[in-house]
This record gives sequence, C-alpha cells and structure tokens, in this order.
Amino acid sequence: MIRLFKHYIPNAVMLLGLFDLGLLFLAGELAWLLRASQIGIDPGSIAERAMPLVGFALIVWIAMISVGLYGAEATRSMRYACARLLVAVSLGIIALSVIDFIMPGATFWRSTLIYAMVLAIVLAILNRLIIGGFLGTSAFRRRVMVLGAGSRAQRLKKLAERPDSGFVIVSYIGMSESETGVLEAIPRTAIHDLGRFVENLGASEVVLALEERRNAVPMKDLLRIKTMGVHVNDFSSFMERETGRVDLDSVNPSWLIFSDGFSSGRMISSAAKRVFDIVASSILLALTLPIIIVFAILVKLDSKGSAFFRQTRVGLYGQNFPVIKLRSMRIDAEKDGAKWAQQDDPRITRVGRFIRKVRIDELPQTWSVLKGHMSFVGPRPEVPQFVADLEDHLPFYAERHMVKPGITGWAQINYPYGASIEDSRHKLEYDLYYAKNYTPFLDLLILLQTLRVVLWPEGAR
Repeated sequence: MIRLFKHYIPNAVMLLGLFDLGLLFLAGELAWLLRASQIGIDPGSIAERAMPLVGFALIVWIAMISVGLYGAEATRSMRYACARLLVAVSLGIIALSVIDFIMPGATFWRSTLIYAMVLAIVLAILNRLIIGGFLGTSAFRRRVMVLGAGSRAQRLKKLAERPDSGFVIVSYIGMSESETGVLEAIPRTAIHDLGRFVENLGASEVVLALEERRNAVPMKDLLRIKTMGVHVNDFSSFMERETGRVDLDSVNPSWLIFSDGFSSGRMISSAAKRVFDIVASSILLALTLPIIIVFAILVKLDSKGSAFFRQTRVGLYGQNFPVIKLRSMRIDAEKDGAKWAQQDDPRITRVGRFIRKVRIDELPQTWSVLKGHMSFVGPRPEVPQFVADLEDHLPFYAERHMVKPGITGWAQINYPYGASIEDSRHKLEYDLYYAKNYTPFLDLLILLQTLRVVLWPEGAR
C-alpha cells in the first residue's frame, strides 16, 4: 500500500486512478483535435490549452472519486463500475458547463464536451478491462507470511480471500502446539532457518498474529527478518492498514499510546479545518436556505408539530451541545426516551423518509458547524443517553470525542446506519481510525465520498 498523508491507499487503486487521470487528459486533447478538424481550424500547440486540459481531467477525476469508482465493488464488478462511471462523467460535464457559463470564452469546453464525455467513458472502460484486470492479479499483491496459526491467523486468511484484498498469504507458521486454527500451518520446529525460509518464499512482509505474546514473541527471528529488509508488522497495525479501521478485538491501551497517530502537529490542520468550516458553512447556509424553508413547510404540512427537531448531543471532549435538524419523525417519537432508528421505523413520517434518504434533514446542522460545536467531518454526535450506555459496553468509546463531531465522517461513509450496540462497535472502529489518523487529506476524501452516500443512500434510516 501507498501511505499518503497518514492514510493508506492500495497500490492497484492508486495505479488505476493515475491511469484514469492520464486518460482523461488524453480524452480532452483528442476531443479538441476532433472538433478543430471538423470546423477547419488550426488546433494550435498543446501547451496553449494545457491548463484547460488539466482542469477537465481533474474535475472529472474528482467526480469519479466522489461516486465510488475506486471502491472495492467498483474494482471487481465491471457492471457496477460502468454505471458509476456514467454518473461520474455526467457530473463532471455538468460542473464544466457551469464553469464555462461563469467564465465564457476562457475555456473550450462548450464545443468539445460531448466528444470529451464519450471518449472519457470509452477510455475509462478500456482502462478497467485491460489495466484494471491486470492490477487485480496476485502479481500486484504483497506476499505476506503469518507467524501464528490461531484465530487471528484465521481472520487474516479470510481477509486475504476477499476479491479486493491487496495481499496474498504465502505461508502460516505455527509458533506453538496450541495453535490449531489454520490446518495448513507449518510448525516452527520444522523450519531450521526462518530468515532463509522467508527469503525463499519471497515474502515482503511478516505479520505477528500470536494469540498470546507473553514470552512467545520470537525476537531473534524477527530481528533477523527485519535486518533482511522484510517489513515486520503486528496484527493490530496490519488490520488498521488493510481495513481502514481500528480493530477493537486486538488493540490495547499501549498500542494506541505507542502507535503512530494522534499527532500533536495537527494544530495547524485544526486551524485550517476551522477556517474551512466557517467559510463552507456560511456559503452552504446561504445556498440551501431556500431548500430548508421549502422542506420545513412540507414537514409542517405532513405532520403535527414543529418543522425543526432540537436535541442535546455529545460533542468535543464530552461536552453537550444543542443540535437542530429538520424533523423526520412524529413529535411523540421519543416520549419514552431516545431509541435507535430501525429499518422501516414506523415513527418516521412520509416526508421524513425522503429527507433522511437524501440527507436534507442534516442541512440545518450547518448552523452548528458555523457556531463551532461541530465540523463538516467527524464522528456522528450521539445523545447523552446512548453515549453513557456505549461507554459502559465499548472500550475506548470516549476517545472518539477527542475530535469534533461532524455531519459526515469516516464511519458514515464506510458503514450503514448503526441501530444497535454491535453496529456502534463497528462504527467506533472507523471513528477511532479517523481520530487517530486525521489530516485535511482524509477530510477531503470523506467529503468527496459523501456524494456517493447521498446519491446512493446506503443504510439510511
């Protein structure tokens, strides 16, 4: 994997994305050359239109990222990828048309967009048929050897068997007789020189997946392997990198303390984040105020009660703050106390069901962002009653409050709506990953991916 601003991106995804970016630039250039030949003008030097071509490629590429074209499903399903590709290119063309309207004459988009759109789709599909299929082979997967043959090794085995896995396990080494989870594991006693064994297998990484590490860590073996240039990783760090979440089943306080993360150098990033929140929330409130007013009227007409819903939520450092949303449930929905929203929840109104699916009910929260209680990106703020209960059941739950809550977040785009303690556990793993690895780059990635969740409501309740 490639680590970019503390966030890991699979090699195949990075290469596929870079190929796409180059092909989009090529599509824009070919579209201009085709149009120039049609109307009989000199196309000129490519240097003269370099900036418009770069702008075209970047905008369409960002749209492709936003709709999930580099997610696991899109990289293994051609049908899925083609559907998302059509949406992405269409959104990119709409954005370019708006730019051309705002700055007429500054670009050549209007006369070439249709050609560029068709060429972009064709080239991107060919990229996935040829390059994408090739990148998905084992040749581009890291070769990993696992030290351990218990339940943790079994989990790694299942992870490696996933179609979107970025690694292949070349061998399991049973470090003790009590480890019987992986039948094909080779006993450590059967290997004379573990370092030479790793070298012969061509492994690029060794993962320590022992069930009990006390007096069981093979320090001499690991030192030998490390000095050979092979990367050595512990189970928790490996799971975090491969899944984009902190594995609660294996982490302990010392791992959180000594692992890379929770950097003190994020002061500048936090200041930049706050400036962005103020500017973006001001603009968004101004643009969406008519939408909020229209749906507030519809909510009022659809059911009795106020159009807006006010509730206390837990924010930064565990401090309570008031949040406001468009009301999507009946006014008596919480007469017996706060409850999880369920699938086909009868408390949700007709208008409420729609505004939840397209996230319009979240728009008034922009006011909380402007006031500084929330950010655009962060863990979902929960009600105090839920927080108290979850802190009793889930380890490290309080650590998610070390960053401001957000309208959207890493957990929101990676896991469906949580309606139980088990769901909250899974979402907490993503929230901890965000709190640990926060950078403006990760915020940007989450904001872009939020468009995918809005266009295709995944798990909205």
